[in-house]
Amino acid sequence: MSKNILIGISGGIAVYKVCTLVRLLKKHDYNVKIIMTEHATKFVAPLTFESLSGEDVVVDMFDAYNKLHIGHITLAKQADAVVICPATANIIAKMACGIADDMLSTTVLAATCPMLVCPAMNTNMYNNVATQQNIDTLKKRGVHIVESNSGELACGDVGKGRMTEPQQIFDAIQILLATKQDLSGKKVVVTVGATAEKLDDVRVITNNSSGKMGFAICSEALARGASVTAIVARHTAQIPEGINVVNVDSTQEMYDAVMHQKDNTDIFVMAAAPADYRPKQKAASKLKADSVTLELVKNIDIAAQVGKTKGDKILVTFAAETDNGVDNARKKLKSKNADFVVLNNVKDGKVFGSDYNSITIVDKKDTQEYQQLPKTQVAKIIIDKAVSLL
Repeated sequence: MSKNILIGISGGIAVYKVCTLVRLLKKHDYNVKIIMTEHATKFVAPLTFESLSGEDVVVDMFDAYNKLHIGHITLAKQADAVVICPATANIIAKMACGIADDMLSTTVLAATCPMLVCPAMNTNMYNNVATQQNIDTLKKRGVHIVESNSGELACGDVGKGRMTEPQQIFDAIQILLATKQDLSGKKVVVTVGATAEKLDDVRVITNNSSGKMGFAICSEALARGASVTAIVARHTAQIPEGINVVNVDSTQEMYDAVMHQKDNTDIFVMAAAPADYRPKQKAASKLKADSVTLELVKNIDIAAQVGKTKGDKILVTFAAETDNGVDNARKKLKSKNADFVVLNNVKDGKVFGSDYNSITIVDKKDTQEYQQLPKTQVAKIIIDKAVSLL
């Protein structure tokens, strides 16, 4: 059954980002209802959110009584989660003090479901002692805070106060609503992105991995109670909130980082695309010849090395193939001593960077195909399979 998300929008320039958040939620089959403050409607018209959500937007408290029986109570009871974004200093202060003087603050006061607050304001307002005390008060009451980012603000100031990006808020909502905690107390290590091997101080050998699949797996494992460490090479996808990150460049560095984690890890998911080869020797200066002949040597196979010593740990590997996919995946299953292989057909070039994926899970007994699913859903399938083997 789809979950009901109630989004409370208060007045700040970051209101425009909520459009993307609503689209993400609808794309993943959440029901979305929206309350806007009067000030919020000055930044984006309610009609925009009605078009994106497919639901009437509530602004005036007494209009809601014409549509819903005791509007603020009805909305509060229907919600599986309340998300306040952007959360201005004003609405945060109201929540901390229990003030209920408009539709949003009144509904928030009546809500008993999990609540997520995404602060967004000028850096001086954010750092003000009153605001920080109000945020601390909400945290102590069990309200979840998605911390603001640092950077250039709309007013030109630079500092903390920017609302975090919609994808990170979406990830936080998924974690907030997670019902399975079947990885509680477990540690999951996920490799993410594309390693790079230097030809000289300018050029590298790398590939098109975006990191989206790896980070989706991180988010899913985190949502289910795991302690998650991501060993991250080059990527374009956003890093989810709440995971431990180890940054690496080369395949050797990724191998060293994985080996450092091996003794206290329950599940390894090798979702990265490490470079298979590296130059035998890195050029001391930038290569400038009209033509260059490279001598390459094979890189260490990270997954195979984990497989040699994994014992009763779960090892999930990926196979990006263009031809004879299942046969090649079965060979990798055996050579790497993996528990199962996630096979991607990359011949059409539509996997890297996409939000969707078609996979075949290959284990020692069977194969199972899944066609054109969001990578977030693919991540659930992979983690479900891994959990079943624990």
